[in-house]
Amino acid sequence: MNQLLTDTLHTAPMMGTILLSLIVIMINALKKNSLPWEYWVSLLGIAANILLAIWTFPLRGTAFADTVMTGGFASLTAIIFLVASGLTIILSRDYIEKIGVNYGEFYHLVLMAAVGMMALASGTDLVVTFIGLELMSVCLYVLAGFSRRVLKANEAALKYFLLGAFATGFFLYGIALIYGATGSTNILAIAQNMPAYKADPLFLTGAGLLFVGFAFKIGAVPFHMWVPDVYEGSPTMVSAFMSTGAKAAAFAALLLVFTASFDFMAASMNTVFAILAVASMLVGNIVAIAQKNVKRMLAYSSIAHAGYMLIGITAGGDVSLSGVLFYLIAYVFTNLGAFGIISMVENAEQQGTDLEHFKGLYYRRPLIAVMMAVFMFSLIGIPPLAGFFGKYYIFVAAIENGYTWLTIIGVLTSMVSVYYYLRVVVLMFFETAEQGEGPHIAIDGTVALLISTFGVVLVGLFPSVILDWMGRLF
Repeated sequence: MNQLLTDTLHTAPMMGTILLSLIVIMINALKKNSLPWEYWVSLLGIAANILLAIWTFPLRGTAFADTVMTGGFASLTAIIFLVASGLTIILSRDYIEKIGVNYGEFYHLVLMAAVGMMALASGTDLVVTFIGLELMSVCLYVLAGFSRRVLKANEAALKYFLLGAFATGFFLYGIALIYGATGSTNILAIAQNMPAYKADPLFLTGAGLLFVGFAFKIGAVPFHMWVPDVYEGSPTMVSAFMSTGAKAAAFAALLLVFTASFDFMAASMNTVFAILAVASMLVGNIVAIAQKNVKRMLAYSSIAHAGYMLIGITAGGDVSLSGVLFYLIAYVFTNLGAFGIISMVENAEQQGTDLEHFKGLYYRRPLIAVMMAVFMFSLIGIPPLAGFFGKYYIFVAAIENGYTWLTIIGVLTSMVSVYYYLRVVVLMFFETAEQGEGPHIAIDGTVALLISTFGVVLVGLFPSVILDWMGRLF
């Protein structure tokens, strides 16, 4: 009993979020007109769980018979997911009312998806990793089709579900093969005997299939075909949550399995990572140029950014681990802010996200135009914003580990991205303003956007603070 209590306390952020999601759904079931209650309870609960994650940070170890990591890495990633969930909920309150889907289950699904993300990023057993992946995915499948009267949303949910189920099959078969080769699904136990398994074809095949499942979730080429359609069709704030929280969770799990535990440095798997990184950067950046819809443009942009982070996975080592995590923190603030502004420009029919709708935005809503420009500059990688240091640390790690050629491709493709990101800025500031009022901006939505903007700026100005935390993750 004492051990169970200790394990529960050490995994307090995850347990607290589970309890919070249950409280929210009970409020929805028992109270009429419960949306304001659910909204504020969700935000207060998220704030409390962030404090719990900070409290558990020094408690590095494992819990529940070595199946879940505690403290350090698990606490930091929990904070990332909780911040993403909180900003999503704040930006969604006005948005789901505007598009006519203001149902309380939305908040519950976001919170349960966050629980899945935590399990995915902290699981030290492949079975727990799978449970986290599926819990997160099922919630996102429902959220993608939350606007059930919108044809594109139904199409997005169906595509995401069918392709996601197919990717899950690869993931499960990979776990089965790894178990067949090692006799265990525990990542830590397998890592202790990695030299014996690196040459085992059965183990390498299982690891490859495992990577396919992860590659689907991060949207890496050639497992990216769902990304533009799902991001465009889903409610905008759901797309924001997918592109930040879900991608961060998949990358955190990928880091935990392939870099920190299995350690494929200098193994044949690294060639696969490098090829996918190059393909993702090229396809994402080149195809994004042709997009007329900002949500589709950011979808292809997210594919490209998956390629940049895959450079860090390829390089391996502590520096790349810190670089990818830093990149994820920068990406969460940047993309949530950008999608949040798109949700404000969008109309009640979930239309109005084409580039032309951003013309003259500065003359109608100068504050959000300036914030959107900050997010675009961060995605480009302009110093001193967070996006610059995210790429910088990954490129430094790649060069130190002998992947200079990969860094050169990353820099060149980043130069390509300048065109389509700056195109949005030019339209907002230098094109003729449309007639009429600008988009409606709720007070809490403005606060969330300001938090995202300050996050992008402060993380860029004080990267050493984040890196100091990362030096004590394990």
